[in-house]
Amino acid sequence: MQRFVNQIFESFHAFMQLSMPDVYAKIFFFVTGSSRVSDLSFDRLHQFFCKVPSIQEAFIDAYGSDGQHAWWFKFQINVEHPLAWQTVQELGHVLNYISKNERLPTQFLPVSPPPYMNGEAKDFLAWVIQCNHPDFPPDVVCDWLEARLPQPVEDESQWKIKTDLSELDKIKDADLDKLVPPNPQ
Repeated sequence: MQRFVNQIFESFHAFMQLSMPDVYAKIFFFVTGSSRVSDLSFDRLHQFFCKVPSIQEAFIDAYGSDGQHAWWFKFQINVEHPLAWQTVQELGHVLNYISKNERLPTQFLPVSPPPYMNGEAKDFLAWVIQCNHPDFPPDVVCDWLEARLPQPVEDESQWKIKTDLSELDKIKDADLDKLVPPNPQ
């Protein structure tokens, strides 16, 4: 009898996993009491974004997990802050396209409710970082951001980038090679 029950359970398990993976993940988490979600801590990532000048704590909306390893972190960027687009650019670079050949398993993207049901983008446009990789929890993403965003992240003067290319002509070749390593090919 136990073997028959196990076969039924395994069949149901396989059916749910294939036909309704989102529902399955929630049911499995509820039934098994998986501790995987407790391993995901958003504390460091939350604290980090509290320091980003154009985000701060007031603009952090929510974060969560599917109960396994997929997670998301949602926030708004103060569009009236002078560093708003710089923030989008920095986050987009690190989280979506840090390297042409080796990208992080993260996505940084805008999300919005239907514009016709709400108001201006400054009030309703949000941004989400999402990840569906078991070896890339929020703490690891925080490590990448801390290493690659301006330091200290809360210092607005560190966010200012030079966009005047004529200034590159004034830099010695050796110093330029330190900033942008030469192509070895």
